[in-house]
Amino acid sequence: MPGALSGFKVVDLTSVVMGPYATQIFGDMGADVIKVESPQGDIMRHMGATRGPAMGPIHLSVNRNKRSLVLDLRQPAAHAALLRVAGDADVFVHSMRPDAIERLGLGYEAIAAVAPDIIYCGAYGYGKSGPYALEPAYDDMIQGMCGLADSNKYLAGEPRFTPTIVADKVAGLSIAYAVLAALLHRQRTGEGQSIEVPMFESLASFMLVEHLWERAYDPRHGAVGYPRVLSQLRKPHRTLDGFVCVLPYTDRNWRDFFALAERPELAVDPRYATTAERSKNYETLYQALGDIIATRATATWIGQCRARSIPIAPVNSLQDLFEDPHLQAVGAFIRAPHPSEGDITQVRPPVNFSKTACAITALAPGLGEHSHAILRQAGLSDAAIAALAATGATVGGAPGAPGASIQRSRDIDRQEGPV
Repeated sequence: MPGALSGFKVVDLTSVVMGPYATQIFGDMGADVIKVESPQGDIMRHMGATRGPAMGPIHLSVNRNKRSLVLDLRQPAAHAALLRVAGDADVFVHSMRPDAIERLGLGYEAIAAVAPDIIYCGAYGYGKSGPYALEPAYDDMIQGMCGLADSNKYLAGEPRFTPTIVADKVAGLSIAYAVLAALLHRQRTGEGQSIEVPMFESLASFMLVEHLWERAYDPRHGAVGYPRVLSQLRKPHRTLDGFVCVLPYTDRNWRDFFALAERPELAVDPRYATTAERSKNYETLYQALGDIIATRATATWIGQCRARSIPIAPVNSLQDLFEDPHLQAVGAFIRAPHPSEGDITQVRPPVNFSKTACAITALAPGLGEHSHAILRQAGLSDAAIAALAATGATVGGAPGAPGASIQRSRDIDRQEGPV
């Protein structure tokens, strides 16, 4: 069954996580994603313990369903080769700063000259029209600048980074939806276009969905920041033998919870009777909730609350995810043999399509694994490719190499199952 993007070609000049996460989504949806790397490779190839050279665990996690093409774009012949590769592409994505991509001669105008209907996406740290446009941007910087790190001071007593690279991944999702929308526009009109996806603006927008709060009113009505999620008491609550996440949400949920807790006085307390009143009294409400939860065991609370449709969940560790019965039931994890790394674990795409299923058809490529094949498809002769290799402008992908991706696809299908 072909994926939703089967037949689309994506030229991917991104690195680290933000861009690769987005382009992997395209690959999972069936696009032919060509990952263009320097001879040193994406930095994520070299982070973490590896079995083989330049095959780090994060690279394995965000670069499946791609082909690797090595080009030293500082060399004119490699630059010309990339333009040949991009000539029939549908999408061109890069994550360089605006000045750097222009210095390489790979701005929108240069790519549109060879592919007039291209969807060209610049994944930047900051929008090109702002004063930060040329500043470097990584997840830590953006977490700090967008208010996320500061918001953690309400919980930790000082600014803290959230322990996941949330800025990279949220911006990656922004790239994915923006490119897909532009492809839809092109289908309707025939027009290509340039897209700008800046991390800072993406995360500021993300943070202010709820934290704009009373600043939503103009003139300014009140404070910024959603009090419920900034409360130190909004946290997993300790039980007699562990922790649970519990959130009575509706008026009925709270009435049922207070009845279950045998606290009838709270059920009639006007501070907690309605959503509007509860929103003014989160501190005392969550203090009472924590005191109540501490009186019974985890399994007891989960059983009693679920029986009354009161939202509750256990607190999983990262390791617990691999044993979670729901994730096991939906086949969230697969184990598959990688040609150079042995058996590896992958997380399946989380979305399901009834007609155009996502699929893992190839595991993350070795550096330059497909260089020769891609350049040959772009019209370069074996002699021209050999000349590029002789100067170090490309590496990898010997002529006549077997279809490793096709074989890996079959292997993955055979090996899927619990990890």
